[in-house]
Amino acid sequence: MEKIIIEGGKALEGTVKTSGSKNSALPILAATIVSGNKYQIENVPEISDVFTMLKLLETLGAEYSFKDNVVLIDTEKITKHEAPYELVKTMRASVLIWGSLLSRLGKAKISFPGGCAIGDRPVDQHLNGFHALGYQTKINSGYLESVSSKNTGGDFSFEIKSVTGTENLILCSVFAKTKTMLSNCAMEPEIDDLINFLNSLGAKITRRGGNITISPVSGFYKQKSPHIVIPDRIEAGTFLFLGCIPGNKIDITNCTPEDLKETIKIVKKMGAKIETSKTGIKVTSASRIQPLEVETNPHPLFPTDLQAQLMAVLTLADGKSTIVENVFPNRFIHIAELRKLGAKINLSANKAEITGVNGLIGANMQASDLRASSCLLISALSAKGKSEVHRIYHLDRGYESINNKLKIIGANIWRTKE
Repeated sequence: MEKIIIEGGKALEGTVKTSGSKNSALPILAATIVSGNKYQIENVPEISDVFTMLKLLETLGAEYSFKDNVVLIDTEKITKHEAPYELVKTMRASVLIWGSLLSRLGKAKISFPGGCAIGDRPVDQHLNGFHALGYQTKINSGYLESVSSKNTGGDFSFEIKSVTGTENLILCSVFAKTKTMLSNCAMEPEIDDLINFLNSLGAKITRRGGNITISPVSGFYKQKSPHIVIPDRIEAGTFLFLGCIPGNKIDITNCTPEDLKETIKIVKKMGAKIETSKTGIKVTSASRIQPLEVETNPHPLFPTDLQAQLMAVLTLADGKSTIVENVFPNRFIHIAELRKLGAKINLSANKAEITGVNGLIGANMQASDLRASSCLLISALSAKGKSEVHRIYHLDRGYESINNKLKIIGANIWRTKE
């Protein structure tokens, strides 16, 4: 096991390139199950979650190669419908093969999904949706076993917006017997990337805001050209917030500012200067960080996946700030670690009050989940002295070569064995 060591308190300046989106690559890889064929997916981040998904697909019968951010995968020989506990327990996104297997084989058996410790993330919306669209599911010894009826397709409205729920119901409906209409769907751009991939293969999927219609097709044709995964907006947002630390100036390339509108607004409110192009963002910090009040909500509002990174910046703000977490109310485990650096944060239910301090001092910290780990990096980079971040396997689930990217902009950071 490894840890990251950081000598903080140094101004950072330079250019970082955003990798492909984790939350887009995973459902697209899962979607290759739907129709047995050969696929080429490009701009795929080399992160542990992607390797886990590929290993899972291989367990089901797929063959693949992964080099230079390009996945070549052949799913023609997939016949197995069971996703083993050993793989599913490590990554919640593995639940996405559920819908794909139902589309391909008419049955699926998966273990309850695992992943980060950020609170309760039930699969009720998936189950209710599958039932409404003609699939029956039994829970047996920790596994979810689903089968299709003769008539699949229909209407379903999500009680709450669910990204993986929306993706799973799309995946199970592309070959349904009748038209499927989904409402109150999640609106994240990663879902649109999945829709674009499926449509390029012959699916008939349209979206109007939170409403998605899937018209039945009999099959897919061979992929005509490689699919290029969209940039990772959460990684770009992480570097945006790092750029808000006084003294920092970061040029973020290969990103999509259009997908970060709310985050850019928040960065500007904190006083940082922003310049955008079609595929890039330049952020120059202010000398003093302005406090603010923020709430997390489903896209296109401020994302929960950037809440921890924002909190790292607000620990240094000139006054008191508040963050209300509406998506995962228990997603505040990182607060205890930030306090080790000298941060002043009070927590009441799903509301955190952050009183800015003049500076942080390096300390030993433990990452609790993927996004919390990047929050700890931001704080350690801004703190005076040496910090150690342990359990960085969380970080490697979603950030490609993060320590190398930070070195490029001047960070004194390295990995070592525990």
